[in-house]
Amino acid sequence: MPIRMKPFLRSLPPAPPPRLAPAEPPPIRMAANENPLGPSPKAIAAVQAALNEIHRYPDAGGAALKHALAARANLSPEHVMLGNGSDELIMLVCHAMLGEGDEAVLAQGSFISYARRIQAQGAIARQIPLREMTHDLPAMAAAITSQTRLIFVCNPNNPTGTTVGATELLAFLDQVPDDVLVVVDEAYIEFVTRPDIPDLLPLIRSGRDNLLLLRTFAKIHGLAGLRLGYAFGAPDFIAYLERARPVFNVNALAQIAGLAALDDTEHLTRSLAHAARSRAFLSAELRALGLTVIPGETNFIAAAVADDQAIAAAMAQRGVLVTPLSAWGLPGWVRISFGTEEENHACIAALRAILTR
Repeated sequence: MPIRMKPFLRSLPPAPPPRLAPAEPPPIRMAANENPLGPSPKAIAAVQAALNEIHRYPDAGGAALKHALAARANLSPEHVMLGNGSDELIMLVCHAMLGEGDEAVLAQGSFISYARRIQAQGAIARQIPLREMTHDLPAMAAAITSQTRLIFVCNPNNPTGTTVGATELLAFLDQVPDDVLVVVDEAYIEFVTRPDIPDLLPLIRSGRDNLLLLRTFAKIHGLAGLRLGYAFGAPDFIAYLERARPVFNVNALAQIAGLAALDDTEHLTRSLAHAARSRAFLSAELRALGLTVIPGETNFIAAAVADDQAIAAAMAQRGVLVTPLSAWGLPGWVRISFGTEEENHACIAALRAILTR
């Protein structure tokens, strides 16, 4: 008799993306929204200084980093949870909140991990189409039922880069029942310049217990390879969620690098300036190629193409990796992460050659 597997889990596509054969020269990576300037120099120095201590287990509670994050947010450490990347936090939230037959509401055309993690629990993902390439919050509110346990809002949205403003998001939160958890994923919040971007930390400070904010060190801080994310939420819910995590989920070097990166304002400023220049350059060049571009406020840009899978494959053949968005619910769109100045130019050159051949 074969092993009895969960059918809803077995039906998921394999989690890791296909591995690329080693290439020389290595491909230009513009598919994962990484920081092309690299990690914070202060983080590198801190990690190098700690290498002789990696025979020790990390602090299971991440106390030093929690205190530092809490201080910057005017919260207590009890409001903070650390994760092995924000993706682990998404997985733990789904594990903690969802069972077979429960429902979660999210946007169709948002971070692909949400739907996967929901399905892995045997729950139902109620995916609401985007409106003008951003979250349709009124439609998402209307989709809430007695079976709804969880809602995901990605702001700014990955992969479109669009945002919702404070008035709209706060009105939406007021419509959510108290027993439904709203997870607002703010992985790209540092890149946003619109003045009315929601500041949800006051809601956390005021004791709202059905709101969880997710953030990460992977993007602006350039620590994607160390896997370090964090969440802000009500202390009671954070304590509940902590029960679901592995004991040593965040490794020692990630904690040390995160602490150092928080203090590297020069790297932050340099990264933001590079993102702004890259956004302006790629937007102009893509439009010059006749493509529709979504105005966004992240470290990537989304553009409409005739066949996203074919374009991504052709770009890979030319040594440039971009993300086709059919699997994300957005066929005919590709997401292009910002590279170095040289990589941005190479990306446009490759795309121009494909579109004009």
